[in-house]
Amino acid sequence: MSQPMRSATEILTDLSAGRLTAEDVMRQTLDRIAQVNGAVNAIVGLRDEEELMQEARAADKNAPRGPLHGLPMAVKDLVNVRGVRSTGGVLIKKDFVPTEDDLLAARLRAAGAILIGKTNVPEMGLGSHTFNRVYGATANPYDMSRSCGGSSGGAAVALATGMVALADGSDMMGSLRNPAAWNNVYGFRPSWGRVPSGASGDMYLHQLSTLGPMARSPEDIALLLDVLAGPHPQIPLALPREEMAPLPATECSGMRIGWLGDWGGAFPMENGIMALCERALGAFSDMGCHVDHLPAPFPREKIWESWVTLRSWAVAGELFDLQQQGAELKDTAVWEMERGMALTAAQIQIASEFRSEWFRACAQLFETYDALILPSAQVWPFPIEQPYPKQIAGQEMDTYHRWMEVVIPVSLLGLPSLAVPAGFGADGLPMGVQIFGRLGGDRRILSLGAAYHAHTQWPQKAPPTDPV
Repeated sequence: MSQPMRSATEILTDLSAGRLTAEDVMRQTLDRIAQVNGAVNAIVGLRDEEELMQEARAADKNAPRGPLHGLPMAVKDLVNVRGVRSTGGVLIKKDFVPTEDDLLAARLRAAGAILIGKTNVPEMGLGSHTFNRVYGATANPYDMSRSCGGSSGGAAVALATGMVALADGSDMMGSLRNPAAWNNVYGFRPSWGRVPSGASGDMYLHQLSTLGPMARSPEDIALLLDVLAGPHPQIPLALPREEMAPLPATECSGMRIGWLGDWGGAFPMENGIMALCERALGAFSDMGCHVDHLPAPFPREKIWESWVTLRSWAVAGELFDLQQQGAELKDTAVWEMERGMALTAAQIQIASEFRSEWFRACAQLFETYDALILPSAQVWPFPIEQPYPKQIAGQEMDTYHRWMEVVIPVSLLGLPSLAVPAGFGADGLPMGVQIFGRLGGDRRILSLGAAYHAHTQWPQKAPPTDPV
C-alpha cells in the first residue's frame, strides 16, 4: 500500500518499533499536503513547516507521551487549538488564535499527536456542504466540481487523499456520516456522552451534537475513539470509559440486521442510491447476517418536527451571540437563529415528547435486531457552487437541510452510528450506509463495521486519483 494510504495503526506501530521516526512521518505528511491540498482545500490554517519539523524531531528525542505519539493530525476548525488559527469558518474570527486548547485538542496533544493545523468546515458547521468566507470551499477528490459534504468535509477529504491517517469530526445532523459517504471513508458518531464536547457553555440541555473520529478503517476509528472518549470532572452526563481498541471483527453468523431503506418511501432518494445501498447489504448476507427489509417504524413527520424544533433551539443562542459581536451570518444561520429565538416552551416540550416516543419505538426494534441500517445520504455529491439541494427526485425541500433527513432518526436519539462506504454510482461518485445500534453499544457497532471492512476494503481498493 502506498505510504499516504497506510493505516494509523501501521504508522504508529512502526513509530513505536523505531522503524519510522516522527520526523519521517511529518516530512511525508507535509509533502503529501503540498502535493494535493492546493486542489482540494481540505487542510487550512497549516502551521509553519519548520516549527512542525522541530516538533517532530523533539517527539523522536522524548519518551512516548501516549498512543498517538508522533502522529500528525489536523483538527476540525470548530475546535479551538492553542496557537493555531481557529475560525469556525466565520469572518469575524478569521484572525483568532486561542491561548488554550479545547478539551478535544488537549486530549489529542496529551496522547502525543502533533497538531499541524485545521480541517475546513462550513460556517459555524451549519449545512452538509463545506464552504465558508474565510477559506472557501473544499472539493470532492472523486470529482473536483462536486461538494465533499460536511460539516466534517475537510477531515473526510484529508483522509481520502492520504494527507492524514486519522481525523476528528463532529456530528449534529450527519456531519460525520455524510462526508464519510461522499469521500469513501469511515465516520463514527458515538453514543451521546461517549465523547465530552468541552467544559464550557451549556452542558445539560442540548443533547444533539457530539464529537467523534474518522478514519479509513473501523480499527483506526477505535484507536482514536479511545483517546477522545471518557468522562471529565467538569462535564456531566458522560458515559463511563470503555476500551475500544484493539477492535476485533465480530462473528456475524446469525446476527439480525434491519434495513430501513427510504423509510417506507417517506424519504426521497436520487436515482441509484437505493440500488447501490441494497447491493452493499449483500456483504452482510455474505458474512452470515440475516437482513430484513423493514417498514417505517415511526412517523416521519414526528421525527422531523422534533428535530427542527430542538436543533433551532440548540443553535440559536450561540448564533445570536455571534451576531451581537458583529458577525455577518449566512442566510441559513439567520433563519436558524430567528426560528430558535421564537420558540415557545410548549413547542420544545412537544418536540421532546416526540423524541421520547421515537426512543421507545427504537428500543423495541433492538429487542429483535442487532443493528439497523439506513443510507448515509439522499443525494449524490452536488455541484460545489450550489449552497444546498432544493429538491430531490422532484420533491421540493422546505428547509436548507431537509435533504439530509435520513440522518436524523439517529441524531435525535444520540445512538452510535458508523458510516461505512457502500461503493460507487454510475458517475463514479461514492455513497455509504450508516449502521446504528442501541445506546451505549458503540463497540458492538464498530466490531460489525470491522467485519464489513474486512469483507469490502473500499477505501483501500478505490482511493481517489490524485487531483491535478
